Amino acid sequence: MRLKSIKNIEKITNTMKIVASTRLNKAQRAMAASRVFNKSDSEFFENAEPEKSEDEKTLLIVVSSDKGLCGSIHTQISKAARKRFSELNGNADIVTVGDKVRAQLSRTHADNLKLAFNGVGREAPTFNEVALIADEIQKVGKYDNIEILYNKFVSGVSFEPSKFGVFAADAIEKAPGLSKYELEGEDVSSTLSEFSLANSLLTAMAEGYASEISARRNAMDNASKNAGDMISSYSILYNRTRQAVITNELVDIITGASSLD
Repeated sequence: MRLKSIKNIEKITNTMKIVASTRLNKAQRAMAASRVFNKSDSEFFENAEPEKSEDEKTLLIVVSSDKGLCGSIHTQISKAARKRFSELNGNADIVTVGDKVRAQLSRTHADNLKLAFNGVGREAPTFNEVALIADEIQKVGKYDNIEILYNKFVSGVSFEPSKFGVFAADAIEKAPGLSKYELEGEDVSSTLSEFSLANSLLTAMAEGYASEISARRNAMDNASKNAGDMISSYSILYNRTRQAVITNELVDIITGASSLD
């Protein structure tokens, strides 16, 4: 029964590995597209040179997903969020994107958790989805400093917790390099801040999605290998036990036959 159960588990993990491998290409394409927009956004702020306000309260947006079975990816981003919160001396509020990271941070920072989103991570993120999340985050309150923590995709076998900084409208308006651009219209700084938040969220969620799919593929691959090793050891044990039972039955038969003689 144990051997049969492990064989069924191996079939499931192998199937999940194949599904994750198939979805990884799509996730990487979405990630590559989001990086292009984020690069342009970063170049703009490098030229504008807005200043970050160190003493003001920070909003930490921690990006994860709702799904598990992908190794330590959710635990690592939660640890990074706790570390960053400690570096800010507790002068921060937290918004979580994804049920996994919400569940972990709510155990230690429930009082600082202002907003949580779920129903994310099933598919590659789209700008419409991210824009809706950004709109809800704007309703939480006004923060001079916003940081987005996410899992950055490094390679097919590794990822690392990273962060984006998003500048507030006031910081953009006071940026010394903003005069390099010919910007017209009302509330340009607010529009740029809102777009930067949505753009950074899109990149963070796309990077996190690709990292999660890759981590799940690796986790299912390791699980399949472990199941294969257990199947081998249990098969040997089963065969030895079966041979022992057959040998004992033969001994009983031979003993009974010899007693009749």
